[in-house]
Amino acid sequence: PLSGTGMTQGALAANPVTLAFSNVQVGNNASLPATLTNTGGTSLTISAATAGGPGFSLSGLPLPLTLNAGQSTSFTVLFSPSASGAANGNVNITSTGSDSSLSIPLSGTGAAPGALAANPTTLGFSSVQVGNSANLSITLTNTGGSTIALSQANLSPASFSISGLTLPLNLTANQSVTFTATYTPTSAGAAIGSLSVASNASNSTLNIGMSGTGTAPGQLSLSTTSLGFGNVAVGSNSPLNGSLTASGASVTVTSASLSNSEFVLSGISLPATLAAGQSAPFTVTFTPQSSGATSGSLQFSSNASNSPAVQSMIGTGTAATQHAVDLTWAASTNAVGYNIYRGTMSGGPYTMINTSLDGTTAYIDNTVVSGHTYYYVAAAVDGSSNESGYSNQTQAVIPNP
Repeated sequence: PLSGTGMTQGALAANPVTLAFSNVQVGNNASLPATLTNTGGTSLTISAATAGGPGFSLSGLPLPLTLNAGQSTSFTVLFSPSASGAANGNVNITSTGSDSSLSIPLSGTGAAPGALAANPTTLGFSSVQVGNSANLSITLTNTGGSTIALSQANLSPASFSISGLTLPLNLTANQSVTFTATYTPTSAGAAIGSLSVASNASNSTLNIGMSGTGTAPGQLSLSTTSLGFGNVAVGSNSPLNGSLTASGASVTVTSASLSNSEFVLSGISLPATLAAGQSAPFTVTFTPQSSGATSGSLQFSSNASNSPAVQSMIGTGTAATQHAVDLTWAASTNAVGYNIYRGTMSGGPYTMINTSLDGTTAYIDNTVVSGHTYYYVAAAVDGSSNESGYSNQTQAVIPNP
């Protein structure tokens, strides 16, 4: 008697059937696993395994290697691109299986390493007055093909600073970030500095040169350091003029303050910038609220080296002189009394100033104000309360004070 069993020949299968790598930065590497399985009914022996194509290699497959029916083995394929661009290859397996030559397609893309570029490459600030500042924008761009991480930004000297750049920061390929560099000189003269940006780009340290020139601040002078108003009647006012002048360099006057409310500043709008040699007029008005001597100070704050510029003021309030206008007129026939009218313009209009009918031919007006001119007329009233027309007009000029 004879008996036997027929068996399929050993056959090699790969999983996955293709290996595709994502973008890999030139100089780096990536790996993918693969498995070989004997799917046949008899054992087979793998005698050779090679990886072909730029940047591809394999590891973890000791040869020769025998796989029994259903048995598997794993290995790793590496992709280490040396140049940017697409790459293709194959893993070729030689065995005693029915498919003695097994090919696994490989693909991947080499990505250029990230590179950091600055625009502009240097920053040149114009002349900046000490105490002021100037700003310039700068843009950093990843000009490479892979993401880079910015980790630090160092500046020197202290007169240079940056804002608007928050670190750490990742920049993908072709992505940019824009921020502001500021120059604030603390002394006159040229300043040379640099901004150093550290990252994992191919140019791991990017240096950006900076330069600027600090100029000496200007001086602010007053046309007079003291204003004397003399005697001014309470309730009246007296204005005096002054001026500010910049010298050496332009000066920005930011504010003014007065120490005494009886003095008021006018005629100048702040803040104001005066070029070297330019002047700005102003007026201080003294309005005493009570009798007696008083004083105050006016301070102008600016970016001048001699800020603040101070002007002293002094004045004396005197009791207001109370003037009166004494009016008399000729009697009118059949008149039982008179009304008195006053105006501030010749020819009127007039307003009656007596509160009740005046039975005499005289009236004293105690309500006049110093420095004004008034015009008066009178009208007669008979027993039937009929009022005559206005008399001839008379004028009264009140002295000041």
